[in-house]
This record gives sequence, structure tokens and C-alpha cells, in this order.
Amino acid sequence: MTADIISIPRASLHEQVAQRLRQMLVENRIAPGAKLNERELAEVLQVSRTPLREAIKMLAAEGLVELLPNRGAIAVELTEADVLNTFEVMAGLEALSGELAAQRITEAELAEIRAMHFEMLAAYTRRDLPAYYRLNAQIHGAINAAAKNPVLSATYNQVNARLQALRFRSNQDEAKWKQAMAEHDRMIDALGKRDPAAMRKVLAAHLDHKRDVVVDQLRRASKLAAGAAR
Repeated sequence: MTADIISIPRASLHEQVAQRLRQMLVENRIAPGAKLNERELAEVLQVSRTPLREAIKMLAAEGLVELLPNRGAIAVELTEADVLNTFEVMAGLEALSGELAAQRITEAELAEIRAMHFEMLAAYTRRDLPAYYRLNAQIHGAINAAAKNPVLSATYNQVNARLQALRFRSNQDEAKWKQAMAEHDRMIDALGKRDPAAMRKVLAAHLDHKRDVVVDQLRRASKLAAGAAR
């Protein structure tokens, strides 16, 4: 972990801290299975331990960290079965979001998503993965919001939180990253045409491809770990 974190406004401090911790988890600055060192994190984030502990509780409620008796908190490490089950649900939520968004999106919402898409394309072109991923997540969130179903949005956000770090790392494969960008091009096209069936299809396929990359990465990491342990 590095200390290049900007100072955090006092308003809603624990929520600000939770957002910073999410970013660190997503970008693998806190690795899966690692213990969250409160002293070190308090120094890096320039906060006291009280808001830090509140933030950690928030992340535990989201399923991003696990609170262990007498051991503190650790970053959740999903098993292959966890990943398969979660992506299965997430694919359905993304597909439904896309289908409803194509029916309900406003011109203003579409223009905003297109603008983010072009920013994301620029980030992809310069291979700026953190910027690309931030915009990617915003686009998916905006599509979900355009569906205008608060129950769907609440469920989407809860399930998606568990997959953020894995979705981020899935773009580290160059060929798969290029494929993901092409799928986003098709999303924008389907939204512009107000085509619910096309949106459902491309988003379901997009999540299935993400799942395949993530599972492959987990299996490779497991093999490397097994080889190192010999």
C-alpha cells in the first residue's frame, strides 16, 4: 500500500473511508485473504480508528471483508464455486438492467452514457486500467439506474460489490480486454436503437465472458500456489 491518498473530507467520514477501502480492494492493493491492518490503514487514509472501523463494518455488510473473532478483518477471498454462483446471478441482473434500460432510458441519460463510453475508450487506448475500470463501473451503474427499478438497483449493487476486484483484474488479459471494449460498443449501439433484446443478449454474454476469464485466472493462481508449495 502507498500513501498517495488525498485527505478525506470530514462529512460522512466513514463512508469516504469505505469508498477508499473499496478502491484498494478492487485494485488489489489489499490482496484477497489479507488481514486489514488498522494501524497502517489509519495512517495511509489519515483518519482515526473509529471511522475506519465503521467503514470496515460497512464493507463486511457488503461481503467484501470478513470479520473474524479475535483476529480482526480480512479481505474476502472467493472460491471458484462462489465466483460461479455470483456471476450466474450477476449475469441475470445485468441482462435485466439492460433490457429495461433500453425501454426506459431518457435522451439525457443516453447522452451521459455515451460521453462516459468515449472517455473509457480513451482510457483503453492509453491502457489506463484504473481509469478504464472506474468509467466501466460508472457505465454499468448508469445502465442499471436507467432501468428505473429501485429493487433491481439495490440487489444489483449488493451482488456486484462482491465481484468488483475480480472484474477489475479480468481486464489485465489484453485479448479479453479488447473483447470487453467491443462488447461495450455493442451496448451503446443497442441502447441508441432502444433494442431490449439486443441489450439483454450483449450484457448476458459480457458477464459470461468475464466469468470465464475470472475462473481461468483463479485456476491458474491455484496451480501456481500448489506448485510453489511443493
